[in-house]
Amino acid sequence: MTDINEWLKVDALDLEAQGVARNSEGKVVFIEGALPGETVRVKTGRRKNNWEQGELVEIGRESSQRVTPGCPNFGLHAGACGGCKMQHFHASAQVAVKQRTLEDNLWHLGKVRPERVMRPIEGPTWGYRYRARLSVRHVVKKGTVLVGFHERKSRYIADMSECRILPPHISAMLLPLRALVMSMDARDTLPQIELALGESPEGLVNALVLRHLEPLGAADLQRLRDFAAQHRVQWWLQPKGPDTVHLLDAGEGAGPQLAYTLPEFGVTMPFKPTDFTQVNHQINRVLVARALKLLDAQPDERVIDWFCGLGNFTLPIATQVREVLGIEGSEALVQRSRENAIVNRRDNATFAARNLFELSAQDLAAYGSAARWLVDPPREGAFALAKALAEVRQNPIAGYEPPARIVYVSCNPSTLARDAGLLMHQAGYRCAAAGVVNMFPHTAHVESIAVFERIDGWTLPAPVEAEPQAMAPEGAAPETADPA
Repeated sequence: MTDINEWLKVDALDLEAQGVARNSEGKVVFIEGALPGETVRVKTGRRKNNWEQGELVEIGRESSQRVTPGCPNFGLHAGACGGCKMQHFHASAQVAVKQRTLEDNLWHLGKVRPERVMRPIEGPTWGYRYRARLSVRHVVKKGTVLVGFHERKSRYIADMSECRILPPHISAMLLPLRALVMSMDARDTLPQIELALGESPEGLVNALVLRHLEPLGAADLQRLRDFAAQHRVQWWLQPKGPDTVHLLDAGEGAGPQLAYTLPEFGVTMPFKPTDFTQVNHQINRVLVARALKLLDAQPDERVIDWFCGLGNFTLPIATQVREVLGIEGSEALVQRSRENAIVNRRDNATFAARNLFELSAQDLAAYGSAARWLVDPPREGAFALAKALAEVRQNPIAGYEPPARIVYVSCNPSTLARDAGLLMHQAGYRCAAAGVVNMFPHTAHVESIAVFERIDGWTLPAPVEAEPQAMAPEGAAPETADPA
């Protein structure tokens, strides 16, 4: 057990943004709030055979990258918001740690070392979150309603009056939302408000989806209408599952449609507030541009976009190639993709729905050869897809040609590393490049992008023996999103 008087040297951050140190017995100690390079004293909490959880008591030597958190709700104190974990760490240092996390995962889980580490994609670190799911609770003992994110390691909702990762006008709406819910007859049966911001010629479109467990009375519906008029929001109601979401007042006068734009490609993407879209629209624009540049598709080529969603990559790709096929697991999303293709007049983009977690080599052949693939899976990754490519390498299929290049966009470095190892060591690809995308500043979430190129002649690369490359030098110029 770590002695409370023992000074520990913090060596790294883990995937949960906890400091990692070793005590005098050699046991790993995880310390929330501690930063690499610091010496700290801790109070031992949870203990296991190989590790301990330490509560930060004192900092002896402070990191030069420690900064004052920008939000009053952040911290280790009781009631602190659990939405962000890295506000005490300089923004550029956060990105460097995420890059290290990506490289370490690729090496330790997949034995993959990218040939080139790409500059990180960065953008504004505050006011970036255009999507959020806010919990709601009427706390009778406090005589108030809370609206916001959960407290650290707790099921309770943080008592928040502002949130700096939300756009300022949405942050300013938190207290009015609390007052609104408190005034409603149904205050005890309203567990959640989901936020979705879109773009229109008139400016931002602010959509709020109210989850309600019981039907709303006429008085409550009028309260919502009054709030909408005062704060310029659209209310959507969700009485049951996501497929029940509907506008409070549909038809003429309902307001502009939610959409986001990708101006570089002349693409407009209408969406519904419960559709999956990236939370950070500015970073998404840069990510799409980076991905298509890396894909380097030619005008006469065919491309497949796996896990295509609403067509976020598919429709921009369609502006550059002869044909693109988008494949997605959700039939509802495929239908939305088809509608978006019509909106953008892209008849060279077609879509198909199927389970992408169960794929064989024959399935790949059935969808036909494509010179390049774009792969953008959920956190579970694209293991079945990588495994099917490995099957093709072991047993080639007459008339089917695997892609020469794959651009893989990932929201989970561990599943990317697993799939990268399969692609490199069994499917005959090399990892030409990889880098991070800071989609969620101040959180420990690591988004990344990697490029795989097929090796001519299907010869496997030499065994990996060298140590992984060092992290990109601090201060290297990042690729950035345009400021708001």
